[in-house]
Amino acid sequence: MEPLWKKLNDICDAQPYVTGWYVKNLLDGSEHEREGERIFPTASTRKTSILMAVLGEVNAGRLHLDEPIVYEERLRTGVVSGTFKFLQPGFTITLKDALVQMMVISDNVCTAMVMERISIDTLNAFCRRAGLNGTVHRTSVPRPDLPPDHDLLEVTTTTPRDQGRLYDLILRGITEPAVALLLGCTAEQCRWAVEVMSWQKLRTKIAQRLPEDTFVAHKGGTGKRGRMDCGIVYRRGQPLFIMAAYTDGVPRTMPDGMPGFFSVFNCIGSMSRECWDSLGSRQDEMLRNVAT
Repeated sequence: MEPLWKKLNDICDAQPYVTGWYVKNLLDGSEHEREGERIFPTASTRKTSILMAVLGEVNAGRLHLDEPIVYEERLRTGVVSGTFKFLQPGFTITLKDALVQMMVISDNVCTAMVMERISIDTLNAFCRRAGLNGTVHRTSVPRPDLPPDHDLLEVTTTTPRDQGRLYDLILRGITEPAVALLLGCTAEQCRWAVEVMSWQKLRTKIAQRLPEDTFVAHKGGTGKRGRMDCGIVYRRGQPLFIMAAYTDGVPRTMPDGMPGFFSVFNCIGSMSRECWDSLGSRQDEMLRNVAT
């Protein structure tokens, strides 16, 4: 796998901003990383741990997915991401619907709804239990006026390795009850989480350069300091690799005049495609060997 890891590092070395990533090859379980333990702002990638912590509370009977939530005017104050902020308040959705909107379109009105039902302490306790020791939840919804050079202590932070571990636990939890239990969830809840993340509508990074029908269970983020994406990529109906990719210190405009976010999209998209091509070839070879 060394040629693949070199290609990923070469892509990152060409960037003027900080990059960190974790990749797990799900064909043989091998893994590699760059700045895997570096602390990065999570932006909306934090929502995957929120989703799983809430499901754990549901499993424990402390929350209920069919709980009705009224969309109130106050919930859209200061909200930047999502579509609910454009809708007229007064209607009711369920906690389950709020979770789906939080994940699929990163709606922060719905995130606020969810966060009013689970505490920061509960989220951090979930992270410790799951072994996400470099992850710290600090806010419900980040304030919209954060400057590009904001302090890390003002936002939720994580590491590429932590997020790779989280996705690995969710995936394994589908078939290993003891792993699901580590998350406080059931196997069915882990399966549902993967399904929900596969509905993701913001496919500009990990999924950007993959075939259009590729099953990718992922959650991206848009922060003031960088962009990020984490997820599980499937091929031929089987999970092929896990990727957690983070950037920091991304300039608003690149030296060539293009937007910084466009560079990040291409950076993470290129890394994902390299994994797809390299590991996909190995998967095909393994299938041929089985057939013969």
